[in-house]
Amino acid sequence: MKHVKALLIKFVVTLVLLYIILGVMYEMTFGEVFLLSVILGVISYLIGDMLILPKTNNTVATIADFGIAWIIIYWFADGMTRIDNLFAASLIGAIAVGVCEIFFHRYLSNNILPDDEQHDQNSATRNLKYQTEISEELETNEYEDKEKK
Repeated sequence: MKHVKALLIKFVVTLVLLYIILGVMYEMTFGEVFLLSVILGVISYLIGDMLILPKTNNTVATIADFGIAWIIIYWFADGMTRIDNLFAASLIGAIAVGVCEIFFHRYLSNNILPDDEQHDQNSATRNLKYQTEISEELETNEYEDKEKK
């Protein structure tokens, strides 16, 4: 249920942002923006938020989500609409989505993703106890032997 709530938050934010940018500024229809938001939300949630974010940090996941958003918006707008400056439209949309992803990743880290410290303590590799041994050198130095005599 937590993932459904997070996916719904991501969808609503993406829909509002992309409708303002692509719908109002570049005259895409609401249906096209709605479909784009569903596709972008699901793909970026699975790849950027569930695969990349837990293994890396917020910065890397945000850059990945920006790249995913730019590619999907560019591909979708190219196939569905007749936007004159397609590169600028997709870039502006991807930047807006990327900025919101910074805050969404913080939400995911605090509320959805498992706590790393608790996971690390339960891991078998974290429970190993290592001990080092301290001893004197086994070989003697000839210089030290001469001084002792």
